[in-house]
Amino acid sequence: MEQRIGIVGGGIVGLAVARELLRRRPGAEVTVLEKEDRVGAHQTGHNSGVVHAGIYYRPGSLKAELCTRGRDLLRDYCAEHALPYDECGKVVVAVDPAELGRFDTLERTARENAVPGLRRLDPAALRDVEPHAAGLAALHSPRTAITDYVAVAEQLAREITAAGGRVLLSTPVTGIDRISGGVRLRAGATSHDVDRVVLCGGLQADRLGRLAGGGAEPRILPFRGEYLAVAPAKQDLVRGMVYPVPDPRYPFLGVHFTRRVDGSLEVGPNAVLAPHRDAYRRSSVSLADLASAAAWPGFWRMAAQHWRTGVREVRGSLSVRAYLRDARRYVPEIGVADVTRRGFGVRAQAVERDGTLVDDFRIDHSDGVTSVRNAPSPAATSSLAIAEHVVDRMRA
Repeated sequence: MEQRIGIVGGGIVGLAVARELLRRRPGAEVTVLEKEDRVGAHQTGHNSGVVHAGIYYRPGSLKAELCTRGRDLLRDYCAEHALPYDECGKVVVAVDPAELGRFDTLERTARENAVPGLRRLDPAALRDVEPHAAGLAALHSPRTAITDYVAVAEQLAREITAAGGRVLLSTPVTGIDRISGGVRLRAGATSHDVDRVVLCGGLQADRLGRLAGGGAEPRILPFRGEYLAVAPAKQDLVRGMVYPVPDPRYPFLGVHFTRRVDGSLEVGPNAVLAPHRDAYRRSSVSLADLASAAAWPGFWRMAAQHWRTGVREVRGSLSVRAYLRDARRYVPEIGVADVTRRGFGVRAQAVERDGTLVDDFRIDHSDGVTSVRNAPSPAATSSLAIAEHVVDRMRA
C-alpha cells in the first residue's frame, strides 16, 4: 500500500481527496501542492455556492450518483464544523409552452434520481413558494441549499494538517516524472517523491494529465461566468433560487437568481468562452491559452456547432440590458436599474476532439497516477463523495 501520496490542486476536490486518504490511511504521508497562496482560489471560490440536489444529471451517471451521496455528506460536514448551510430551496421554472417537453423530461430525470421533496407546481403554487416569480410550471426542490465553499475548503485544509498531512501553498507543479517505484513531482527548484499522485487541477487538468503521460483529450476550454448583484432594496424578491429549464445540449444551467449565505442575491452566471484560464477580470487575456484553444480541433468543431449560442452569450456579456432580458422572464420586477456587475467565475469545461462537451465526471487511473480530467458542477456539491470514489479505486 502506498504511504507517500501527492495531491496536485488545493481546490475543494483535491482537499477532500487528501482528507479521505488520511481518514483511511492514518500512517500515510499526504501532501497537497497548490500553486496559489491560498486554498480554493479558483473554481471553488468563484461559483454560486449552490449545493445541488441532483435534478439535472443523467440517471446512472457518476454525476447523479456522486451528487446524491455528496449532498448528504456535505450537509453533515457543515453541521459538524458549524459552517454555513441553508436549505433555501430552488424552483426550476418553465415560462414558455415550447419548454414544457424539456420540463417533463427534467421532472422524470429528477424523480429517477430521487431528489428529496420534489414537487411539481402550477402557477399559483409557484407564487406560494416564490411570490415574485412568473411561469407556467415549476419544479420545487426544497432541499437544494447554499453554502460557502471557500469556508469548507479552509476547514478541510485545517483537518488535513491536524491529521499530519501537509498543504503546500505557492507550490506550482511544473513536472511529473516516473521514477523507480513511484512518481517525482517537480515544483520549481524543489521536488517531491511519492508512491502515488492524484491530479485535481481543475482548469489545468488537461495540462497536468499530459505532464503525467496521459492522453491529449479531453482538452479543457475555460468558460467565464459573469454575475450581477441585485440591489438590497430588491433582494427579498427571491426567497431561494429561481432557475430556467436548461438546454439539454449544454452542461450549463442558464442564468439564474441565487441567494448567497451572506443574504445577498445575485443573477448569473452566463457562459462565455474565456481568453484566459484565470479570467477573473474582464481584461484578462493569455496568448498561450488562446493558442492552446485554437490548436485544439475540438474547439473549432464546437464553435461550428454552437456559434449562435456563443453570439447570444457574448451579447449578454457586453450589455446588462441584454443579460437581464431573459432573466426578467422569471422575476420581472428586477430590472437594469436594480443590478450592478459583481464578479466572475471560470468553469473548466472538457471538450473532446470531435467538439463534444464532456458532461459527466471523468476520472482516469493509470500506473500510480489518478487524474481528475473533468469535474465541473456539481463537483463542489459532490466533493466528499468524489473523494470516496477516488480512494476506493486507488485500492482496486
